[in-house]
Amino acid sequence: VQLVESGGGSVQAGESLRLSCTASGFTFDNSRVGWYRQAPGNECELVSIISRDGQTVYGDSVKGRFTISQDNPKNTVYLQMNSLKPEDTSTYYCAAGGHLNLVLAGTRVCGDWYYGMDYWGKGTLVTISS
Repeated sequence: VQLVESGGGSVQAGESLRLSCTASGFTFDNSRVGWYRQAPGNECELVSIISRDGQTVYGDSVKGRFTISQDNPKNTVYLQMNSLKPEDTSTYYCAAGGHLNLVLAGTRVCGDWYYGMDYWGKGTLVTISS
């Protein structure tokens, strides 16, 4: 199984970026899939997730600015990020699968089984300048 993120980069505050995550060896359909992020020295935190029944959840800090969506024929999940702020600067990780309770944030590095997701990408860096 491989999850590959793309779309990261450096932009100024107020601008937008769209992240993509494409899976191979795994089908997003009927699986939970989403995004976490972690900046150096900070917690790994949930940004957004689509549950197995299609419900979406957003972290408090991104509500109203970020939108998660899923294209099942392309086996791709997107994260549209608008009105970006310097505090959004982080490495963003795509994660999928899992049936254990979801952990929304923690001090362990993103990618740890602790968060309840089976598969993780290597991350894409997003840098927002003021």
